[in-house]
Amino acid sequence: MPAPSLDLLAESHNPDGSRPATHKTASLHQTPRTDSFFTNVQWSSDGTTLFTTSSENRLCTYVLPEDLLEPKDEPIELTPHGTLVLPGPLGPIAPSPYWSVSENYTQLVLTSSREHPIHLYYPFQSFSSSSQCHQRPLASYFLIDPLTEAYTPITSLLWPGSSGGNHFIAGSNSLISLFDITRPGQSAYTHSEPTCIIPTYQKSSKRTRVGLHGAISALALQNPDSSYGISGAGLVAAGTRTRGLGLYDLNRAGECTASWKLSAWSSNPNPQDGNGVMQVLWSPCGRYLVVNERCTTSLLVYDIRETHSLLARLTGRRGGKTNQRLNCDVYAGSGGGFEVWSGTGDGGVVVWENVGLSSGDDVEPSWERKGLHEPRSGEPVSAVSAAAMHLAGSVIATCSGSWNFVDEEEESDSESESDDDDESGSTKSDSDSNADLDEKTDADSSHNHDGDETESQGSGSASSAVTRQPKPKPKRGLVVGETSLKIWSICMPLPERPAVAS
Repeated sequence: MPAPSLDLLAESHNPDGSRPATHKTASLHQTPRTDSFFTNVQWSSDGTTLFTTSSENRLCTYVLPEDLLEPKDEPIELTPHGTLVLPGPLGPIAPSPYWSVSENYTQLVLTSSREHPIHLYYPFQSFSSSSQCHQRPLASYFLIDPLTEAYTPITSLLWPGSSGGNHFIAGSNSLISLFDITRPGQSAYTHSEPTCIIPTYQKSSKRTRVGLHGAISALALQNPDSSYGISGAGLVAAGTRTRGLGLYDLNRAGECTASWKLSAWSSNPNPQDGNGVMQVLWSPCGRYLVVNERCTTSLLVYDIRETHSLLARLTGRRGGKTNQRLNCDVYAGSGGGFEVWSGTGDGGVVVWENVGLSSGDDVEPSWERKGLHEPRSGEPVSAVSAAAMHLAGSVIATCSGSWNFVDEEEESDSESESDDDDESGSTKSDSDSNADLDEKTDADSSHNHDGDETESQGSGSASSAVTRQPKPKPKRGLVVGETSLKIWSICMPLPERPAVAS
């Protein structure tokens, strides 16, 4: 069956939301670029809203128009309905699992920032210099180190819809904390502490250590849908930056059911292929676990029925050898397996189909689309940092953006080449006027050479010493490449009609 096509429905090139985009001018191409870029995109639980984060610590909320899927001559230009300015470097976020665009009380989002508590916000707030101080959270949730009395950095957030959405989970350094979001406080703004703390790393003796050690960088809850025949679904998968995986049962007070290291159980001939787990995803059936790492061109698929069994390696993700996040998503397939969608480092999307139906060491992509985020004139190519599938499976949202290194020497060369035509007349006149000065300088230097031999020898040795010095390396500058948020319609090809016998 031929691969589906992707049609552009809507897009946005301003990651800062309601704030006017500020620009930097890179002299390499003489075109303005924004100084921030999109870092992630997520769907709401009802599929009507998109949440994007930017490198400038901003959270933008987009409510999609009702006529999104109607045919149009040009893509819709998206404008955020709310912009939040976070007080510090933006960490993971978690929208409400019972989000409804028609009910205001359900429109909530959890945010985390460095050296700040976890905050609960109403996202539809606009930014302005006078109203920035009014962007106050509705509630705060504290996780404080008892030794240093400092806020513990939050490295992952999970707000599951099970149990009515009354609890959320936060991951930190060798720790998983469970918070009750409905716990009331005494002041105007609610302050709460975790109701349950699950240490993921323990020492059973002087030489043995049990559990996960390192920052819990990824969390995912097993699909609790009973239609797949899973009894007691409630396992939380956790991944660490030290390439560790663990399964925790919330129905048993967070008991650790299994933990293992990817380097120890992977059949990959190069165990150092990955550089830390950045995302874990459960399959729709709840039997398989997809592990997404940094600095790797492949994804790992585990069968949790045999905990340490590596089912397959999904290879072929171009440009994956980077520390930048390349988030992926899963969707239930039509043939019994499931699909995995992931962004690539060269502005495209790669798809694996029928995952889970067969096992193998290396599984090549079923199809891919290149150039979905083509750079405009003068912009470097950026990676697709996130690919988020709509719950209906007919629409996918992607975002791109990254820093790029540009040599200042190349920029100066391009500047001189671009200005040659405009300054050719003045350059020619300057060279003619300086000809006599050069001749006079040569005569003076030759006269000094005949008069003072010792001085010339000293200068000659100094000049030779100067010539032996290595050429300095050109300085490198950072510029933002192509950055955009795009929404695509997945159009399946029509089946071929059977030939009619004449």
